[in-house]
Amino acid sequence: MEADFQYHLFTVIYSIVFVLGLIENLLALYLLSCKVKHISHSYVYMINLALVDTLFVCVLPFKIHYHLHQNNWIFGDMACRVTGTLYYMNIYLSIAFFTCICVDRYIAALHPFTYIQIKVSHYVIVVAVLWMVALSVMVSLILGGPLHNNGMENKIACFENFTTFSWTYRMASYNILALVFGFVIPFSIILISYPLIAKRISQIKHSIRKRKALCTIYIILFICTFCFLPYHLTHLLHFLMRIQVIQNNLNCCFNPLLYYFSSSTKHWHFNFKLRFRSKMVYTICDQNFLDFSEDFSLEARN
Repeated sequence: MEADFQYHLFTVIYSIVFVLGLIENLLALYLLSCKVKHISHSYVYMINLALVDTLFVCVLPFKIHYHLHQNNWIFGDMACRVTGTLYYMNIYLSIAFFTCICVDRYIAALHPFTYIQIKVSHYVIVVAVLWMVALSVMVSLILGGPLHNNGMENKIACFENFTTFSWTYRMASYNILALVFGFVIPFSIILISYPLIAKRISQIKHSIRKRKALCTIYIILFICTFCFLPYHLTHLLHFLMRIQVIQNNLNCCFNPLLYYFSSSTKHWHFNFKLRFRSKMVYTICDQNFLDFSEDFSLEARN
């Protein structure tokens, strides 16, 4: 709440994301739903991914106004609940649809005969289940109590500045479920599956489809690593600090690095070795050389 840079930084970033995101996702929805003639199964996930992103950019004007007025929410408690839950629903539904695309590509690449038996209705069921879970969590947050409170200087904060009690009891279960089931498990699936897919695709002869598939893999890995991983690492540390599991004592783990690298008088050496297996040295030489060396040793003895 005391970081003044956020008022300008978030306002500029959200404004850029709003303009570009709204144009790009509306165009993507139009192309995916109207212009694509041969729709593959994975297009079901892509359409829903574009829809989630469109809902996300629609709430950004509220966030822009909020940060532009130095984190002061004026739209009421219900608007805070709806816009806040939509903001976070975008994160976890996006990761979920990325994971679905990953699993779809994994089955298509490594189990092609099973893949051709999967119908579009199966994809629709998966999408419906994901939306139902997301909406149920969203409804529980909206009906669970106020999510805006009095901040500093008589300002009303929205989805932040919670008390330690709220973080420990009310918000703890949501944060743990979001971190484990919303990120750790899906991101692990993506990290495990995509190298296997890339290895299988790389065995195929050069073709346009091969380059397209590899490009899709690299883009999703980049998005997950660049956009979602830093946020969730920060979220985890912030959550642990708010529930007082970590009390600003992380530096004790990194201080020995300072001691080591700042020691200019002498270097630290560790005189122990780990030996996991014995090492044998083999000498390879010509048979004629061996015969010559035997004759030389006999003459030396005589």
